[in-house]
Amino acid sequence: PCRKSIGAMQPELSDAELLALESDLFCTECDRPELCEGDDDRTSKRSTESCCTGQETVEDICSGNKQSSNQLNVSEQKSEVRPEGSGSKRRKQDERIPLERFGRKYLNVTDLSRQAWCEQQVVYGLELPHIEQLREEVPVVKAGSCLHLARGERVRELPVFGELEGIFLVGVVDELCYNSKGELELRELKTRGQRTYPSVAQRKSHQLQVNIYKLLFEAMIKGQLNKDTITHHLCLRTEQPFSSEILLHAQKVGFTISTFGDLLDLMLLNLRYAEIPNIDAMKIEYCYQADASLIGTKEVNFEEEWVKSELKHYYSFWRGQREAKGVDIEEAWKCRSCDFADICEWRQSKAEEATQKNQANRSK
Repeated sequence: PCRKSIGAMQPELSDAELLALESDLFCTECDRPELCEGDDDRTSKRSTESCCTGQETVEDICSGNKQSSNQLNVSEQKSEVRPEGSGSKRRKQDERIPLERFGRKYLNVTDLSRQAWCEQQVVYGLELPHIEQLREEVPVVKAGSCLHLARGERVRELPVFGELEGIFLVGVVDELCYNSKGELELRELKTRGQRTYPSVAQRKSHQLQVNIYKLLFEAMIKGQLNKDTITHHLCLRTEQPFSSEILLHAQKVGFTISTFGDLLDLMLLNLRYAEIPNIDAMKIEYCYQADASLIGTKEVNFEEEWVKSELKHYYSFWRGQREAKGVDIEEAWKCRSCDFADICEWRQSKAEEATQKNQANRSK
């Protein structure tokens, strides 16, 4: 296949121009704006990108005897936004499934990779966004964002989207390029605050992320994504005409369109007939934030059955088939870097279980 085919996937419209489409293209019957708007997929990666290597005991972590520097910095703000009453009690009183309760018409791929890290953290992030937003000004987060933006000479920040197992997913691929073998390669960049590889638990979430990207990308180029699926899930009004500014821009780049539906048709046709190959290789690059040096690269195998099994498990929460699950006691070290550690009911329940178990062991 022609190497130029990848470049053809980049629309002449800039990201800013596409995102600036008139708001009335979206469903007017939604009474909450967030039902038609989503989180930035790149931003939502941040909560699982840092991993400390302390030696606290399980009891210390579960009971909150030790706090990370991040938790100490935001403890006062947390007390101001702590909700009244039990979170689990509020959830039980709300009979809507999580997709409806949190106003999600679709999920970000990183929602699922974050579930692989800690599902309870995802729930708190949606219920108490005020706390998680405090991370925005952390220097290491800013450094990671700069490294992502500095990478060039490849297809970068490529949106991928589509329906997998009945739920619409949206993601952003870091890089697509041809490797030395002539294979189309997907590369995901992960920045680290330490010059070490992440834990096995983090690598699992990263592997899930790139596997889902491959599924979405290949469904797009094979013509498996259709306009009805997009408009149904995203609540779009395809018959809505474009403004004069967008029509003028479309004419300049050679597009003959008048409505948003016309643009969707054009996009899907280009994807289907551009002779773009499947992704043959996937790699995750880990870079040190301080100086952008490469820590190392991990190759990722495509495991379709594993991905579908993981999707089924994580979807069952969003569909209301089970409650959110926090980390197992063996992975309680994850709580050190969590913004919600001091209000986490799952963590508190595990601390009580550990205490009762210790008391039972002493009484023997």
